[in-house]
Amino acid sequence: MSRTHVRCRINGDDAEFLCDAGDALLDALRDEMGLMGAKEGCGTGDCGACSILMDGRLQCSCLVFAPEAEGSSIVTVEGIADGDRLHPLQQCFLEGAALQCGVCTPGFLVAAKALLDRNPDPTETEVRYALAGNLCRCTGYDKIVRSVLAAAAVMQQGKEEAAR
Repeated sequence: MSRTHVRCRINGDDAEFLCDAGDALLDALRDEMGLMGAKEGCGTGDCGACSILMDGRLQCSCLVFAPEAEGSSIVTVEGIADGDRLHPLQQCFLEGAALQCGVCTPGFLVAAKALLDRNPDPTETEVRYALAGNLCRCTGYDKIVRSVLAAAAVMQQGKEEAAR
């Protein structure tokens, strides 16, 4: 079986990798690109630990065949920060103690980013709904939800200050 050459953008950079037709994008990101943030929690799309943004849509990378990434734009948890400067979501997760073992954290961060990209001022109910596809076995969910709401407030404040 011949390998497929895939060209795409990952975290804003041009990227290329080789994969087999049946390889999961999660495996290509981790094994071929060295991006270890997305985790395989279930391999069936039920836990959200492998969440990425693909062409702006939240996806479980364990359910996407790697060749499907051809020509797409992918954002992983590694692409959320701005260099050494943490994204407000990452900072609020740290400050709000919204993580314990860390397996689910990258997926929650990516799912929360997807929410805040389309709804910068969500209600608690909207946050809980947006994160419903992500499972955590350690924290409960309250600290995660509070951290997303805190990040939304920080981001709104930053926009208001920039507008002045």
